[in-house]
Order: sequence, then structure tokens, then C-alpha cells
Amino acid sequence: MDVLNALVALANFVLIPAVAYGSQLALGALGVTLVYGILRFSNFAHGDTMAWGTMCTILATWGLQAAGITLGPLPTALLALPAGILGAALLVLATDRMVYRFYRAQKAKPVILVIVSMGVMFIYNGLTRFVIGPDDQNFADGERFVINARDFREMTGLAEGLALRSTQVLTVVTAVLVVALLFWFLTHTRTGKSMRAYADNEDLALLSGINPERVVLVTWIIVAALATVAGVLYGLDKSFKPFTYFQLLLPVFAAAIVGGLGSPLGAIAGGFVIAFSEVGLTYAWKKVATYLLPESLAPEGLLQLMGTDYKFAVSFVILVIVLLFRPTGLFRGKSV
Repeated sequence: MDVLNALVALANFVLIPAVAYGSQLALGALGVTLVYGILRFSNFAHGDTMAWGTMCTILATWGLQAAGITLGPLPTALLALPAGILGAALLVLATDRMVYRFYRAQKAKPVILVIVSMGVMFIYNGLTRFVIGPDDQNFADGERFVINARDFREMTGLAEGLALRSTQVLTVVTAVLVVALLFWFLTHTRTGKSMRAYADNEDLALLSGINPERVVLVTWIIVAALATVAGVLYGLDKSFKPFTYFQLLLPVFAAAIVGGLGSPLGAIAGGFVIAFSEVGLTYAWKKVATYLLPESLAPEGLLQLMGTDYKFAVSFVILVIVLLFRPTGLFRGKSV
């Protein structure tokens, strides 16, 4: 019985949160890796693109709710998601036309584009906070739990309860659908094949008649969609605060680099590596250990390697280790 209680506690506080968080990071890292693989620079404005798309979704959600339109047990934000994607797409396409296109025409070095994207990042951050403010916004409505701890304890007779939030289930299901759709698009459509050809060899792709401006346009639209979906899922699961997405850039980039920058599969794997590392290293393992160990060996301390305030430090350490010992990442992406 104690083993079952330990497994439930592990699932409740480590496995389920890490899977949901990993799905969010994977979607964010896919956007980063697409920009790096196709447009050939590291987009430091990606975290604030997520924030902008999420903000547009929140505003549309409020509008729908004011009109009395909801999805019942599901979050109304799912209905507002297309508006958020449109808002993010318009922003990144306007930015590309006004900023990035000039540097592409000049054949600027990637490091120049990185510096430019950092400037764009601060502008996005300021715009988002100007429109919606710097405070937390909770926009998750509908049913909160699929299973709550009390009902689980009554059903199973265990001392430990399992709480499964609807936003966690929604995150995983949506991430699976989005990733499947993206891979289908990249492998089975003419535009997707053009994007892959352009990423593999730009000069050869141009000689083959591929329109580079169309590739850039579609890439930015897909990146905006991925950023918005990732941002909305993260905001529903936690809460929305513009500066949080600025901080989220580090684990998103760490996920992309750990998996292999430029590799979509690597971005997904990297997202789960970072998520499980962050959650596992900042979780207090005392409860699990108490169930598994004899009473005489029960720990007195929390068995927590580091506080939750330092979870982003985990991403940074993993990022540094990977860059030092395997700069191409787990799936051998392009060397950073």
C-alpha cells in the first residue's frame, strides 16, 4: 500500500506536472528550432512572441465571455486561440518586413540577427505590458479538475490523493495534435518540403525554383502559431504574466539546444529533458521517501536539492553542459 501511495505522490507532483510542462516547452522549442533551421538565427524574441500571442488570446477570451460565449467544461481560450495566432502572426510578419528582411538582404552574420532579435524582444515585452499590464491574468475557465484528490482517495482507499487538472490533459492532447500536424505538413505538403529543402541547402533550393519569400512567410506563420499555442497552454496551466514569458525563454532555448538546435525531434525530446530535470531537482522528495523507507529511516529534511526559485538555474546548467560536451545536442542538430 505504501508503494502505491509513493507512486501516486510521484505521479501527482513530478510525472504529471513534468509531462505537461515538457509539452509546453517542446512546442516553444519547436518554434525556436524552425527559425534557427530555416531562417538561420537564434530568435531571442520568441518568449515575448509567446506572451503577445497569449495576450491576444486573453483579450479575445474576455470578448467571448462578455458576449456569453463559452465552451462549457473546456476553457473559452480554445475558441479564442485563432485570434491569438492571427495577432502573433501579424506582429512577427510586420517585424520581419520592417527589421529582419533588411538584414537578410545584407547577408548579415547570424550574430547580428541575434542582437537585433534581442532588441525586438524588449520592444515586444514593452508592448505586451503596455496593452495588458504587468500583473497576473487568470483566464482559465470551465472544469478545473478531471480527477480531484478527494474523489481519488474515496475510489481507491489510498492515503495519497491524485489531482489531475483539466489544463494538464488539454496541454498533452493539444501538443500531440499540433506536433502530428506539423510533421505531416513538413513531410507531405509541397510547401513543407520546400521549407525543408531551403533549410538543408539555401542555394540549391533557390536554383530549384523555390520562392524564398514564401518560405519565410510560411515559417513565421507556423512559428507564431506554435508560440501562441505554447504560451496559451502555459498560461492556462499556470497563469499569464508578461515577465514570466521573458524568463521562459531560457528553458525553451535550453530544450532546443539540448535536443539539437535545428532538429524538430530534438526540440520535443529536449523539452521533456528540461521539464523532468527542473521538476525533479526542485521537488521535495520527503513524502515519497517516507512511504518507501522504514519508519526508522524516514528523512527529517525535505530531501529537496534546490528551491523552486532556482528552477531556471537547472536549465542554465544543463545548457552549459550540453554546449561544452555535445554542442550538436542529442539529435545532432546544427552546432551552436
